[in-house]
Amino acid sequence: MKNLFKLLLTFLFVSATQLLMAQGCEEPEGDDDGAKLFGFFQPQYDYRLTDPGENTFKFKRARIGITGNIPYDFSYYIVMENSKFVSGTGSPYLLDAFISYKRFEWAKISVGSFKQPFGQEVNTSCSGLHTIFRASVSDQLVAPQRDMGLMILGGSNKTIMKYQFAIMNGRGLLNEDNNSKKDFIGRVTFKPLEFLRFGGSFRYGWPVNNDDTRQSYAAEIQVKKGDLLFQAEYIADEGDYYPAAGGGCGTDPVALGENRNGAYAMLLYMTPWNIQPVVKWETFDYDMDLENTEENIITAGFNYWFNDWTRLQFNYRYRSEKGAEVKNDDILVQLQVKF
Repeated sequence: MKNLFKLLLTFLFVSATQLLMAQGCEEPEGDDDGAKLFGFFQPQYDYRLTDPGENTFKFKRARIGITGNIPYDFSYYIVMENSKFVSGTGSPYLLDAFISYKRFEWAKISVGSFKQPFGQEVNTSCSGLHTIFRASVSDQLVAPQRDMGLMILGGSNKTIMKYQFAIMNGRGLLNEDNNSKKDFIGRVTFKPLEFLRFGGSFRYGWPVNNDDTRQSYAAEIQVKKGDLLFQAEYIADEGDYYPAAGGGCGTDPVALGENRNGAYAMLLYMTPWNIQPVVKWETFDYDMDLENTEENIITAGFNYWFNDWTRLQFNYRYRSEKGAEVKNDDILVQLQVKF
């Protein structure tokens, strides 16, 4: 009841702000002073094929936010997460909150709390993911997924090149840094052809102290030809890490070795009936210096669009561990509504 009350207050506050400031339901353009209310909800059913079996209903995510422009050249973006299955605390919390200066198309500046610019799948909106879960390598190695810092970025989906470069604390969402160093993170993508995009990411930082470093690298590719979509990514990570920041979007963090890597690849096809079959393969090795530390997952399922705002996802995940097989496959069903 307490959490529901907090959620209601949040919604009333956001709605009141929207009524006072909004100038339409479209994304603000130019230098107009206005605000746009947006969000999405993802009720989900999980059935785990363990022994004994487990099943539960939950909210994967429940987010409400405001975005808008302020004359001149500034914009803002604020999002709250209201699902206790993500926060782990049972209370709503501030997820993203940043201000951007947009005078120059090739050198926009954002400051605040936001996703670190690393990786293709992590930088895909949670409401736009092709499978219910991100690949394990994305959730475990691109962590913390959100942080405090400053970012310079440029380009758009219409340009050949896009880039992002950020200086961040390295300690995770809403945490102050505990050392005198900062993490340096960047991502560059190229789109030489209408159907082809590829690029890479890097990270160099000091997650715990001023002495032990962490280095991460990623390569990505996406091919979209008509209704066919192929997407793949490889991530390598080494050095120290901050354990409390591991595990993205509520997933349990894994104890990592000195060297770790992983990859995923998926194929999707949109049929004329708004049904999109999806097959995804992924592998993740959390300690490359030891044996039997690799997990492989195959996800098969489909996405079905009732309309532009409502989507149903069904995933069956076959999970295979190297060495000792564990009975831990699962069936996931998620309904999403955006507004």
